Amino acid sequence: MSLISITNLTFGYDGSYDNVFENVSFQIDTDWKLGFTGRNGRGKTTFLNLLLGKYEYSGTIAANVRFEYFPFQVENKEQNTLDVISAIVPDYLHWELMRELSFLQVSEDVLYRPFDSLSHGEQTKVLLAALFLKENSFLLIDEPTNHLDMEARKLVSDYLNTKSGFILVSHDRSFLDNCVDHLLSINKTNIEIQKGNFSSWWENKKRQDTFEFAENEKLKKDISRLADSAKRTNGWSNEVEKTKYGTRNSGSKVDKGYIGHKSAKMMKRSKSIEKRQQSAIDEKSKLLKNIERSDSLKISQLNYHSTRLAELENVSIFYGEKVICQEINFTIDQGDRIALLGKNGSGKSSIIKLICGEEINYTGTFRKGSQLKISYVSQDTSYLQGNLTDYAVANEIDESLFKAILRKLDFSRVQFKKDMASFSGGQKKKVLIAKSLCQKVHLHIWDEPLNFIDVISRLQIEELLLEYSPTILFVEHDSEFCKNIATKTIEL
Repeated sequence: MSLISITNLTFGYDGSYDNVFENVSFQIDTDWKLGFTGRNGRGKTTFLNLLLGKYEYSGTIAANVRFEYFPFQVENKEQNTLDVISAIVPDYLHWELMRELSFLQVSEDVLYRPFDSLSHGEQTKVLLAALFLKENSFLLIDEPTNHLDMEARKLVSDYLNTKSGFILVSHDRSFLDNCVDHLLSINKTNIEIQKGNFSSWWENKKRQDTFEFAENEKLKKDISRLADSAKRTNGWSNEVEKTKYGTRNSGSKVDKGYIGHKSAKMMKRSKSIEKRQQSAIDEKSKLLKNIERSDSLKISQLNYHSTRLAELENVSIFYGEKVICQEINFTIDQGDRIALLGKNGSGKSSIIKLICGEEINYTGTFRKGSQLKISYVSQDTSYLQGNLTDYAVANEIDESLFKAILRKLDFSRVQFKKDMASFSGGQKKKVLIAKSLCQKVHLHIWDEPLNFIDVISRLQIEELLLEYSPTILFVEHDSEFCKNIATKTIEL
């Protein structure tokens, strides 16, 4: 066991308006299975890159281990998989590789196939096996689940549970719960480490948020009371001051010295109360420092003239001679929230393309309502570039609503000025989801919408879908999301 000590770490990108980290200090035990969470854009990947020595920073990072980052960059994907592994781990032992592959249920024959012929899931498993052949290293595993189906996620999670000595960045709650024993969270104003898995961290966070909210309400009442008291005392002081001069026709003499002293005393009391009020306000500003905004979002889906929107009856889909899926039967009715489940390659995206109107070779019967309006969120975000204003105009959506949704999904106003090409993977996905929520349609179709999206935003999107019950067909490998959202599941 050894420790990784981070002391007064401060870092900001050149030209950035503010620092990503400022005077951050904590310690990591190299035997931990450390989950790493935080909202998109908070600096999770940046922190991993700082550990890898890619950026200059102030403060210190003291470690007696070598860091290894996953996923590896594979330069020549046309090579056989065995050659790819040899380039990553030149001195590996073959029996150790076979042991790791067996744990991940990967057959030996993949080693003698070109790497680019493997599915995304197979590639992920092979590279993870190579990663755990690295000895005397602390492993930085950055979002390994993005190309894994639900079954593969459970397998990889079980695999990681047998290991130790890593940081795991993931937004999949079930995945984290199954294979971490500590959680590192990047909050709004600090970094915290807690013992336990994601669920225990989330329960602690909710208790802390509830306490801070209660303290905030108490403080707001105190501020209001102090403000009223200061106003009254200031008013009394002014009234007393006026009596120094009496009324014009009274003819009576007044003790101006006594009244002036009394007025000054009351004014001093008023100033003291104002000072206490300002102190209370200053104290209030320190509260709620880590409560994450999760404001409710609003969408208004169009009503369709018929209950049934689409129907597939004994549908089989082909690519050339290859059968992708066969004899698929289901209907999409208004109000349905349908999870389309199945292993990678089972035909989920092909069915989505068929429903969206793309040219697909199929047999069987497919019916779709006339003039049905669909909003589609694709897996791919690589094409996003330019600013958000031009994007809203090009897609004919309300710019104010679009940006309001992004604000609620934790976009800062600074992001509105940036090129979308510089956004993180999660931020790009949020752009597509916000666009979809702005569109006036009858049916939403989302293909793996949660890839890269942080946990709090996932919970927020869940609440939205449960509150407004839009008709939606989605492919998603986050088992908690599917369990909480789907009214109907179709398994291929």
